[in-house]
Amino acid sequence: MDGIVIIGAGEAGTRAAFALREAGYSRPVTLVGAEPHLPYERPPLSKTVNDAVQMKLICAAGALEAAGIAYLKGLSAAELDAGAGTVGLSDGRVLRYEKLLLATGARPRRLTCPGAAHALDFRTHTEAEAIFSRVAPGRSVAIIGAGLIGMELAAVLRGKDVAVNVIEAAPKPLGRAVPARFAEKLHVRHVAEGVRFHLDRGVTAIDGDGVTLTDGSLVHADLVVSAIGVVPDIALAEAAGLATGNGILTDAYLRTSAPNVFAAGDCAAVAEPGGGHVRYESWRNARTQAETAARNMAGAAETFGALPWFWSDQYDLGLQVAGLPQSAHRTVQRFAAEGELEFYLDDERLVAAAGLGMGNGLARDIKLAEMLIAAGISPSPAELADPGVNLKMLLKSARAA
Repeated sequence: MDGIVIIGAGEAGTRAAFALREAGYSRPVTLVGAEPHLPYERPPLSKTVNDAVQMKLICAAGALEAAGIAYLKGLSAAELDAGAGTVGLSDGRVLRYEKLLLATGARPRRLTCPGAAHALDFRTHTEAEAIFSRVAPGRSVAIIGAGLIGMELAAVLRGKDVAVNVIEAAPKPLGRAVPARFAEKLHVRHVAEGVRFHLDRGVTAIDGDGVTLTDGSLVHADLVVSAIGVVPDIALAEAAGLATGNGILTDAYLRTSAPNVFAAGDCAAVAEPGGGHVRYESWRNARTQAETAARNMAGAAETFGALPWFWSDQYDLGLQVAGLPQSAHRTVQRFAAEGELEFYLDDERLVAAAGLGMGNGLARDIKLAEMLIAAGISPSPAELADPGVNLKMLLKSARAA
């Protein structure tokens, strides 16, 4: 056996490799990444510095070497034989494994309209460079999709004095993950910054002039970007006969249906205590799932149960959401100098919190709310609404009691 092989060198795969060493795993660890770079973080791709796309490395080459992690870059997995315990790579070599982690992530959802090839995706460093190398003040960009990625890109482009049109098939932007009131506030801010929205309209064609919508209108654009979401990259697992759905299906320990094969990150759909599977797409989820999977591959038996969390920066506003607001039946608002918070309760139990404000001013309160949720502490609605009530003191008091 050749130790542990990890397919995918994004946030999940790379963090898992290091977590194996931290857990005391001493056998070979091989990390396989399809891109020709060292592992890097995706969130900073939209935050250019002096008009250059950033590449924030997850680790340096020296760190990989020091940890004894063999990094095979520019390669992908072509075939998985779970019965034989082997994975074939795109260069023809075959790796045997003791255990395997699938951290294949997600890939952009594809447009299917005529001329779809004219639209650029925005997920990798190479794609980000292709977009930002073609924008300049006075030029125009049409962004298809008003989710978090599309809206973040719109904010960055407006900061570069680029004309931006956002096209969205739903009647409102940010409808899936962002609490409604905060989604509306961000929408209003984008409009104030000069972004033009084309809502409740689909795309029928894309050509050199721009995007033709389902109502027959043409949105002129020098550049078109597709930001209509992602789908889990399950092709390797599916071809190998692993159980899949909206992701590679795993149990609570992140084990797949194949012996000694685990999955983590954007590609993994994890079993829920009440039944069914759930898949989350976020930086923190990728990291925490990877660390749990690594410890389990090294011999632990930990169930994964981290609270969902994500953030988004748009203009000078920072949004953070912890937990699942959609599961709540009651909302409590709190206003502060830095911005505003919303707490979400289900039968008086605190299940989620969200904040929108200048920069990271509300980050501390969201973190404290996470800790309250994790500890099973549910302050009264009056305490949650009162900005004079310190969440840290509520946490300390409840723990002491």
